[in-house]
Amino acid sequence: MSAPALTPVVVRLKLSLLRNGLRQSGGRRAAWIASAVVALLFAALQVLGLVALRGVGGAESLVVLLVAVLALGWAVMPLFFPGGDETLDPTRLVMLPLRPRPLVRALLVASLVGIGPLFSVCLLAGSVITVARGAAAWAVGVVAVPLALLVCVALARAVAAANVRLLTSRKGRDLAVLSGLVVAVGAQVVNFGAQRLGSGGLEQLDPMAGVLRWFPGASAIGAVHTAGEGAYGVAVAQLAVSAGALVLLLALWSRTLTRLMTAPDGSTLQTGDSAVRDRPSTGLARLLPAGRTGTVMERSLRYIWRDPKTKAAWVTSLAIGLIVPVFNAWQGTGSVYFACFAAGMLGIQMYNQFGQDTSAFWMVAMTISSARDAYAELRARALALLLITLPYATLVTVLTTAMLDDWARLPEALGLSFALLGAMLATGAWTSARFPYSVPQEGYKNVAPGQVGLAWISIFGGMTAAALLCLPVIALTIWLNISDAGQDLRLLLLLAGTAYGALLTFGGLRLAAPRTAARLPEIVSAVSKG
Repeated sequence: MSAPALTPVVVRLKLSLLRNGLRQSGGRRAAWIASAVVALLFAALQVLGLVALRGVGGAESLVVLLVAVLALGWAVMPLFFPGGDETLDPTRLVMLPLRPRPLVRALLVASLVGIGPLFSVCLLAGSVITVARGAAAWAVGVVAVPLALLVCVALARAVAAANVRLLTSRKGRDLAVLSGLVVAVGAQVVNFGAQRLGSGGLEQLDPMAGVLRWFPGASAIGAVHTAGEGAYGVAVAQLAVSAGALVLLLALWSRTLTRLMTAPDGSTLQTGDSAVRDRPSTGLARLLPAGRTGTVMERSLRYIWRDPKTKAAWVTSLAIGLIVPVFNAWQGTGSVYFACFAAGMLGIQMYNQFGQDTSAFWMVAMTISSARDAYAELRARALALLLITLPYATLVTVLTTAMLDDWARLPEALGLSFALLGAMLATGAWTSARFPYSVPQEGYKNVAPGQVGLAWISIFGGMTAAALLCLPVIALTIWLNISDAGQDLRLLLLLAGTAYGALLTFGGLRLAAPRTAARLPEIVSAVSKG
């Protein structure tokens, strides 16, 4: 008796996984239905919009760009949402007697089942309708839509298979947490691009589209427009680019599957004596000061690198702190003072210093027996933060100044940034001791239930106090700009802002230290509630 074909079995498996997942709860079923309705509605509106662009100058460049972005989305989404499709993990099939080539074919067909492929088909079909001119273009379009879709799906599968060890590890969960950042930054980029297009027209996309029309996936849609213009040889070449990329991706996917299903992983290897020996200190530890200061600094920096919630907060602050001043300067509407946004975003990381330790803070509390110990702890945490924020704020300020070509105001912009950073370090240290709250380790919430009020008081109260503390430097900046004599004293503001920020930091740490030592039991209780 011959074995049944693998492809129908895998497709039924995909449908069963989807059906059983929806049966788990009514909330999950409602969420899936709502997301499907929204996605399909957006796809329908997108098709109507693309059809409306038919005959508009520059529309062919827009659709090429859209398809290129679609392919990029298919490539990166498995990295950010590895749990969205359980069939993305081929290691679940390791124990089955399956060969790579039939498995690749079956998984490729199964990947065409879902909302994502349907949305992609709508976008690709709308793109073809927008650019097709003549019978030859329509004939090429019939081939281009499934070819571009298969390239997108094969790209997603190849990337997922190549990174399956990452996706099922802690670092994979880190990527999922950072997905919100990608969406936020992407929204800013799309908003900026839409503003530029609204002012200059779609023709601005021609240079970029001229390059992207030779990229796999986008080249298939580019071939439709090329065939409509009568350049049949070029259209065939563009189709060949996408077809060749599809063959290469399938071969890479098949090779990766072979390695995954035959090579041992860490769970099957014996641990030798060399693996359990104490590892030497990292280079970072050797560069930091000795004693408690260096230990606390290294711990704080490791939190930034390893803890998903802390990492997400830092990367978001770094990205937004750069985007706001640079994008405004790029549009010609910015000011060098917008660079202070970088210092402000990073200064927020000083707030709720103990909350990021969660329930592990009790071990830190065991080492604090006096205000002096508390001061050493807070000072080391502030130094770890300054290790990143000082060079970053300086870099963003210099970059913004260069884009605006306003070098005369660079010293005062730096002075304001350093003063603001010092004020936020001071108020952050105090509010960390006075209004601590817990950060849940699971899910996407950054505040434990019942502590939202504490978080608002800590962050926004501290930011308001920091702004008030910066008033002397702001007043000096205003005087320098309205006074004739002040034009020659701009360097004074850099020195004054730096010294004032350092003084505020020192004073804030000194005030927060005794309160931290006195409230250790309350702080441990507050940060352990998550």
